Amino acid sequence: MFPGETAEDHVRRLAEAKACAVLPQAEGRPVLSGDTVVVVGGAILGKPANDADARRMLRILSGRSHEVMTGVCLVHDEGERGKGEGGNPSAFCEVAVTTVEFAPLTDAEIEWYVATGEPRDKAGAYAIQGLASRFVTCIGGSYSNVVGLPVEVVYRMCKRGGLLIS
Repeated sequence: MFPGETAEDHVRRLAEAKACAVLPQAEGRPVLSGDTVVVVGGAILGKPANDADARRMLRILSGRSHEVMTGVCLVHDEGERGKGEGGNPSAFCEVAVTTVEFAPLTDAEIEWYVATGEPRDKAGAYAIQGLASRFVTCIGGSYSNVVGLPVEVVYRMCKRGGLLIS
């Protein structure tokens, strides 16, 4: 993160940087990218570095609400049609925010879940669509955002960019 950067600005910036990095190899095709973090008590939880880090994250989430933020960016450069101002590719970037509440977790539940391996490559060390679904007591907002890609945001971006066939 950059100094003074909010979590929302952070995921938006990373999603846009990823899309723009791939665009030169896209050969005129649109590029969609995203970046997801979990935010709890002002702290950002990305993907855990190891199982011990996953345990730490799950202890932080236990019995609390947190936000899942996904920056999504759609960039396309399809000749003149895809050009924005100044001849630059069109870019649509948004951030989806969903609130998730976890039940209090016992040490045994955390150990069991970490042992499954599921938390290893997930922001916040959990997969709502997987075994961690049993820990979720409430969700406010987009479920697909928590999974990792807010489908409704992608649809809206594609529609706005003229990339949908009616």
